[in-house]
Amino acid sequence: MFDGVHRGHQALIAELARGARVAGATALAATFDPLPIQALAPGAPPSALSDAAERATLLRRAGADAVVVFRFDERFAALGPDEFIDRIRGAGEVRRIVVGPDFHFGHRQEGDVETLRARGARDGFTVEVVRPVERGGAVISSTRIRNLLRAGDVADAADLLGRPYAVRGTVVHGSKRGRALGFPTINLALPRERLLPRDGIYAMWIEMGEGRFAAAASLGVRPTFGGGERVLEAYLLDFSGDLYGETVEAAFVARLRDELAFASPADLSVQIARDVEETRRALR
Repeated sequence: MFDGVHRGHQALIAELARGARVAGATALAATFDPLPIQALAPGAPPSALSDAAERATLLRRAGADAVVVFRFDERFAALGPDEFIDRIRGAGEVRRIVVGPDFHFGHRQEGDVETLRARGARDGFTVEVVRPVERGGAVISSTRIRNLLRAGDVADAADLLGRPYAVRGTVVHGSKRGRALGFPTINLALPRERLLPRDGIYAMWIEMGEGRFAAAASLGVRPTFGGGERVLEAYLLDFSGDLYGETVEAAFVARLRDELAFASPADLSVQIARDVEETRRALR
């Protein structure tokens, strides 16, 4: 699925690209949209680390010359292993397929590496298995990264991803409470299926058309004001302007503290000032 395109995925794509250069061929990466869990269990809790556009960009950055995105639905999920390989071979003259050791495919994941190799012997392509990449004594996986994010450990998640975990959203109107506190924030509308880190206060980078800006951000339910729906709002340091309707990327760099309920808005304002200074230190 390449969800997140972490260091392990990057190593696999690098090996694909290396072989393609030697053979004078095209390095083609394949992924799905939506992710299988989104198609088969639409009520499942948010878990996506990336969307299809982000995956395509990251896969190209890792070395793929092109990316094919298969539309994943119940009909696609019902394809048997041979039918799935037929779809892959529809890309053209397939010479080599690169996968991880736990690769399974086709209906009920009935196909595996040996299935792929047997078909390759018949159809004239080779199969290369790339060993998983380890970090901290354990294999890097999207599941491991999700667990780190749910715990609020954005620093270790970034180490496994090879970059800070980031989400893209549209700036929308909020309650304007930040402005009343002296720290006007932007509120981000995010895709429902996107996994967000544990609630708390974060130092982050906000990237947009105007450039990249440091930001102190709050992710949570704003308990000082009685709670409510979960919101990501960010105060951009050294920036002023109207961003409503603009799409921005928010990259989580460091978790500063838990989200807390304060006795008064004035007390919260004092703490936000401290968070801003801590954000400067974290991003320096």
